[in-house]
Amino acid sequence: MTMEGRLAANNRRLEAACALIDDAIMNGDLPGAVSLIWCGGHTLEYARGHAVDTDKHRIPVTIDTIYDCASLTKVVVTLPLLMMLVESDKLNLDDPVATHMPEFSGNGKESITIRQLLAHTSGLPPHRDLYSHGWSPNEIARHLDCMEVEYPPGAGCQYSCLGYIVLGRLIERVCGESLASAAERMLLKPLGMVDSGFNPSLEARSRIAATEYDSRLEEHCWGRVHDENAAALGGAAGNAGLFASARDLVRYARLWVSKAELDGAEGNLLTDRVIQEALRCQTSNIPNAKRGLGWVLQGDTADFAGTGWSASSFGHTGFTGTSIWIDPERDIVVVLLTNRVHYGRDKSVAELRRQFHEAVLVAITE
Repeated sequence: MTMEGRLAANNRRLEAACALIDDAIMNGDLPGAVSLIWCGGHTLEYARGHAVDTDKHRIPVTIDTIYDCASLTKVVVTLPLLMMLVESDKLNLDDPVATHMPEFSGNGKESITIRQLLAHTSGLPPHRDLYSHGWSPNEIARHLDCMEVEYPPGAGCQYSCLGYIVLGRLIERVCGESLASAAERMLLKPLGMVDSGFNPSLEARSRIAATEYDSRLEEHCWGRVHDENAAALGGAAGNAGLFASARDLVRYARLWVSKAELDGAEGNLLTDRVIQEALRCQTSNIPNAKRGLGWVLQGDTADFAGTGWSASSFGHTGFTGTSIWIDPERDIVVVLLTNRVHYGRDKSVAELRRQFHEAVLVAITE
C-alpha cells in the first residue's frame, strides 16, 4: 500500500492520535496546537484550540499559526548554518572556538571545539541568567568569555544553551553579519521558509501564538521571544529566537529525510557529507548519551518520541512546547507546535508528546 493509501486507511487512528491533543486542550493543559505529519510525500494537517487565550484576545489556531520555536532554533538555524560554513571550508568542526574568537579562552575553554559545542560535550554550564542585570549584548559576550567549564571538554554530555549562544556569535564573526541576517540569506530565503525569522513584525502578530504571561510588563509575551537570554541579546541568539510555522519546519526537516528536490528551494543546502556527520553519534564514549551534532538521537535520555521508531530517528524540542521528530528510514517527519507555557511554564507536555508520537507511528505503520 502506498503511503497516501496508508494515511487514508488509517485516518481513524490518526484522528485518535490528534484526540490526545484535543483532550489536553479541553483539560486546560495547553491553549492550542498545530501538527503536520509528513509521510512519503503526503501530509496530514491538524490545528486546534487557540493561539492566544486571554481576557482581551481569543485568537483561534490555524495551520499557518507562527510559533516561538525556542530551542528548535539550535537545530533549525545554528546547526545548518555552521554545517554550511564547514562545507564551504570556512570552519572545521574540530577547530577550537578560540581559533576564531580569541577572547573565548581561559578557565578551561581554550580547547573547546565547535563539534563539542554542537554536541553539548563542551563542559560549559547549562544555563545562566544573562538578562536580569541590564547588561548590553557586548557585556553579555564578555561574561560568556569569562565562564569556567564544569568538566573537561569531551568528558561528559550536558545540554547547554550557553554553548549555542557562543555558536551564534561564532556565526556572526565568520559571516560578518548578524545571526538573523545570515539565517535569512543562507537558509530561510533559499529554502522558501516564508513564515520564519527572528523578531517578527507587528503586522505578523495576529498570526503568532502568544507564550507566557510577563509579570513585569503585565501582559503575555506575544510576538517577542520568550527565552530571556535571547531577548537580552536583541531577540536573535544561537539558542533561541526563531519564529516559524509548522509548514516551514516540515520544509526544513525534509532536508534531513529526503533527497527529493523541494519546490522553490535554491540549490542543495546540506550535502550528504554534513548530514551524515551531524547524525553520527558524537557521544559514544559517554554513558546514556546519544547525541549527534545538535540533534537528539533515538535512545538518548532526552529522546521524547517513545518506542517503535527506527534506530536512525532523531529530533529536538523547544521549551515553549515545540518539537520536530524525523524518521529517515520510514520517510516520516512529525512537527508538533504548542504554546504550552501560555498558561504557565509548569504545564508540561512531555507525556502528551510521547503518547502522540507513539500513536502517530502506530497509525501510519500498522
